[in-house]
Amino acid sequence: MSMHKTILSSDQTLQKIKRIAFEIYEKNFEEESVVLAGIKGEGYEMARLLEVFLKEISQLKVHLMQIDLNKDHPHTSPVQFDLDKQLLSRKVIIVVDDVLNTGRTLAYSLSPFLGVSLKRLQVAVMVNRAHHSFPIFADYVGYALSTTLNEHIQVKLTGDEIGVYLS
Repeated sequence: MSMHKTILSSDQTLQKIKRIAFEIYEKNFEEESVVLAGIKGEGYEMARLLEVFLKEISQLKVHLMQIDLNKDHPHTSPVQFDLDKQLLSRKVIIVVDDVLNTGRTLAYSLSPFLGVSLKRLQVAVMVNRAHHSFPIFADYVGYALSTTLNEHIQVKLTGDEIGVYLS
């Protein structure tokens, strides 16, 4: 990642995710379970890490699901997910993604939950860039960062270079 500026190191990134896990538990401590719905890629990897941390700090049953959509053209194909819709009824769902930029990806990722009687729907992101074009906000944010539209934020949660990078 030598061409990129490091915004958060591996330790800092994992600490932010652990803090989000504590916040999720604080807001949902009366619940028996939560569903972490990670958007395919780094969003799902973040959901997996949140699951690990939540199991360390709480008695919550954590269900993990993956949301699969075309991030570049989300309207061209249906959003896929790997959990039975009936299991989502009356549950707390937390949609997880790596970066909240315009809100488009998160807006489209909510479609599987329309028509399901949810208890609560929340959003967790590692980085909030606040270039919103859609009325989407995050309940849990690891790091808020003001950038230009030309700058790119990359979150890496697997491999040797875990961290948040700016290019």
